[in-house]
Amino acid sequence: METVMRNMFLKLAKNRPANKLAKRYGLRFGAQRFVAGETIKHSIEAVKQLNATGRVVTLDHLGEFVFTEEEAKESATMCLLTLDAIHQAGVTANLSLKMTSLGLDISRELCMRNMREILTRARSYGNFVRIDMEDYAHCQMSLDIYRELRQEFDNVGIVIQAYLYRTEQDIADLNELKANLRLVKGAYKESPKVAFPEKADVDNNFKNIIRQHLSNGNYAAIATHDEAMIRYAKEIVREYGIPNDRFEFQMLYGICEDLQKKLVAEGYKVRVYVPYGNDWFGYFMRRLAERPANVWFVLKNMFK
Repeated sequence: METVMRNMFLKLAKNRPANKLAKRYGLRFGAQRFVAGETIKHSIEAVKQLNATGRVVTLDHLGEFVFTEEEAKESATMCLLTLDAIHQAGVTANLSLKMTSLGLDISRELCMRNMREILTRARSYGNFVRIDMEDYAHCQMSLDIYRELRQEFDNVGIVIQAYLYRTEQDIADLNELKANLRLVKGAYKESPKVAFPEKADVDNNFKNIIRQHLSNGNYAAIATHDEAMIRYAKEIVREYGIPNDRFEFQMLYGICEDLQKKLVAEGYKVRVYVPYGNDWFGYFMRRLAERPANVWFVLKNMFK
């Protein structure tokens, strides 16, 4: 049953008519639990509240289905405005983005032009940009672009997904760049030809890449709500004598609040991934696919 529900939500996440309808009617069905709001102002208010409790943030302006150069430019402009707002508000936050929203599916040149403009603006503020990894079809091109950008910018990192067979080799290859990586399990539906189909195998590979990347001595953002994984990361940190300023835990806005605060109290850096924008539907569906238990929360909000 859980697999059926997961597949249903992942299909809905890619449904263009549903995304379009959701854009028109605004945050619904309890999505405001996971999305900070539709405007930059809403997102900055969320950052202030999180900063006040000792947590730092990465902001993401949500965007799906970008098919024109004009739409890609609009997304890039929102990234630039987000960086401006972070700087002007004096809050502790960086930026996450998806390169498909910047035109990657239209042309590589367009995406690179937008990325360079965003990274230049971030560098002028002393800020950092994280490239989100998307589905497998975009994996190699995303890594290729990251490599190219690292020749010009040191304020950019990327995401690596534990459910892909190729991931350990990717981390080994990126070691030469001293890459700042966010390590995640992975949230897209992929073929068993390229990804581990069983959760236990994904979990084991997640442990492997946590150890691999931390032992390389490079900065690690360990993105998980799984307390067993967090305990494992703590063990690796102790084993290798890794200082707390060489890694952080990352969690999603609206999930595991108590755990986030507990880690902060223990002296760990916790970064909260805070999405905002009116293109929220695909992101929300992927969150439901990850944790079908959240569906009951949604149903309660629908009947309210």
